[in-house]
Amino acid sequence: MDGLRSSAADAFDFTAHMRSVCVDIAARLSEFRHVDMARVAIRWCQARHRWRHGVQATLTPMRFAGGASVAVRRGRRWSVRPLFDADGREMLYLLSFYLPRFLNQPFEEKLATICHELWHIGPAFDGDLRRHEHGRYYAHGPSEAEYHGQMRVLARAWLDRAPPAALCDPLRGDFRALLRRHGRVVGLRLPTPKLVPAP
Repeated sequence: MDGLRSSAADAFDFTAHMRSVCVDIAARLSEFRHVDMARVAIRWCQARHRWRHGVQATLTPMRFAGGASVAVRRGRRWSVRPLFDADGREMLYLLSFYLPRFLNQPFEEKLATICHELWHIGPAFDGDLRRHEHGRYYAHGPSEAEYHGQMRVLARAWLDRAPPAALCDPLRGDFRALLRRHGRVVGLRLPTPKLVPAP
């Protein structure tokens, strides 16, 4: 993607900025106090298409139901290949943003998307997702639209608590605006976690 590189000294560090936003959300909103961003990895991914519709962001759990490190599927034991930060700390979640699509949303929709993914983090913060109910609707409940509507409420609640302008301003424009302002947008790229056979 033009303007996106893995590193550059004078560029806008997208993943570092998103970490700062998420840390502030977790600090200001009690609904996210269980989230320890020190154990959430953040990456950007290349969106396959440039149109706005499609996946904006995802949250990948690094554990199975109930925080289990091993699951049995089709008679075999599996675990998720671990992911560590630069200090050797194991990550429990991977938060991914798809660019430029995520940045091309309206400002408050960007914030709702961030809240949407953070809310998926289970209240026990054990590497598992928040599970609304058993079956196919465990991730969002019976209505994903209603779920996301609640995330818009949380996004507005964060804005009402007057977060620093330095966190909000870079998200007010689209990808091209950020590119014009900084010359380059960079960020951390990480491999997608894979299942591996467990002992």
